[in-house]
Amino acid sequence: MSDYRRCYVPGGSYFFTVVTERRAAILANDSARDCLRDAIRHCRQHLPFRVDALVILPDHIHAIFTLPPDDCDYSKRWGIIKKHFTQNWLALGGTEQSVTASRLRYRRRGVWQRRFWEHALRDELDYQNHLDYLHFNPVKHGLVKNVLDWPYSSFHRWMEQGFYSDRWGSQTEDYVNLDGIQCAGE
Repeated sequence: MSDYRRCYVPGGSYFFTVVTERRAAILANDSARDCLRDAIRHCRQHLPFRVDALVILPDHIHAIFTLPPDDCDYSKRWGIIKKHFTQNWLALGGTEQSVTASRLRYRRRGVWQRRFWEHALRDELDYQNHLDYLHFNPVKHGLVKNVLDWPYSSFHRWMEQGFYSDRWGSQTEDYVNLDGIQCAGE
């Protein structure tokens, strides 16, 4: 059994990747995206946090959350989000992957992978690199040719605030890969 460790920093900002079970493309429809938005709102009512950035792809989510100064329990938040989503998704007739007897015994459904990947953002450059990676992800996966064309992303909000140009992530701009993070050419 692996020795699984997470980094908890009260008030920290974190980058997350959360994947559907067996990478099923369940997030590729409006009902699933609505369930996800509702699940995040539900969680924020009980355990506040700021959603700095989010991109929803067919089989996974990337997000950057910032927690309150005295709180570092992002695991509980993701547990609430995944549970609320799963209940609503299945109630709407959404599909799930096959469920084993062991999974049922532990009340696990075939909607989300059990774990998620997290990274505590160390500084402004780390934050910027992960923000760029998150927003560029639909292009990386071949879903669109330009970041602006993907509607299920916080890119549009960041662009409206002047953080990105409407051409950022288009084929007319240069990109480099720094340590596995896709970011604007520097």
